Amino acid sequence: MDDIAAQIKKFQKELSAGTVSLVLLAVLGQSRQPLYGYQIAKRLEELGEEGVLAGKQSALYPVLRNLEGSGLLASEVEPSVSGPPRRYYRITKFGREVLREWVAAWGATRDSVDKVLQGDWR
Repeated sequence: MDDIAAQIKKFQKELSAGTVSLVLLAVLGQSRQPLYGYQIAKRLEELGEEGVLAGKQSALYPVLRNLEGSGLLASEVEPSVSGPPRRYYRITKFGREVLREWVAAWGATRDSVDKVLQGDWR
């Protein structure tokens, strides 16, 4: 049973690595206002998608920085009354364009994988 659990964990990690950017960009694309990391993680939990981060909120920060470095997100640091300053992220115009393409690519990939898993070879 441990071998199966290890394989499931490995598969989930590999699958997550390819989808975290899409999910984070989508959350920010659906938000009416900039969000900081904890708010993004909470939104994912509310949607029942905490599995994407597998309980590792800290894992989203490198992805957010990478998305910002690619010009898909912009951020600003604002002071916080209850602690250290917070970095708020928002999606850029370019990020919205890329998100549309990623959603289309995700849909095509999902449909293709579903066909194979369901044995629909036609």
